Amino acid sequence: MTKMNEAKILILATDGYERSELRVPLEQLRAKGATVKIASLKKEPIKSWDDKNWGDTVDVDLLVGDAKVDDFDAIVLPGGQINPDILRTDQAAVKLVRDFVASGKVVAAVCHAPWLLVEADALRGRKATSYHSIKTDVKNAGAQWVDEAVVTDKGIITSRNPGDLNAFVAKIVEEIGEGRHERRAA
Repeated sequence: MTKMNEAKILILATDGYERSELRVPLEQLRAKGATVKIASLKKEPIKSWDDKNWGDTVDVDLLVGDAKVDDFDAIVLPGGQINPDILRTDQAAVKLVRDFVASGKVVAAVCHAPWLLVEADALRGRKATSYHSIKTDVKNAGAQWVDEAVVTDKGIITSRNPGDLNAFVAKIVEEIGEGRHERRAA
């Protein structure tokens, strides 16, 4: 079991992340005492997508290739169409997600971010949700897709959209408190 004030959480994102889907978990998890770091494909600040246009930026703490699963209790994957589409084509990003899944640590993906779980082959035989437009992708990856605000399958958390963020963050807190999850191979 990990207490939130001792938790170390990694957010994996790049340009085009949905602003609220990074900012809400970042701010709420930090407010609960967690140490939250952002990993990306480049060391410069990354730009959000906010209300159908480019938004503000957030600083990056480390490169994807420098992120180590052993240094964190959980990984959070914000959505937006652009961000996960870019990340799922990067071998280091997909490997990092795969390694988190294999570790039994908490993996949380919202909106379009389950595309990374699809690419990492982490959804086969699991219950999951996502933004409705990638429902078929999630189902084709072998998941049982459901239309619920938050779905958890052995520490893998998925959520649909920005309207579900409070429930998404609450579930991240709960799952981190439970510690590592035994997972069958996906």
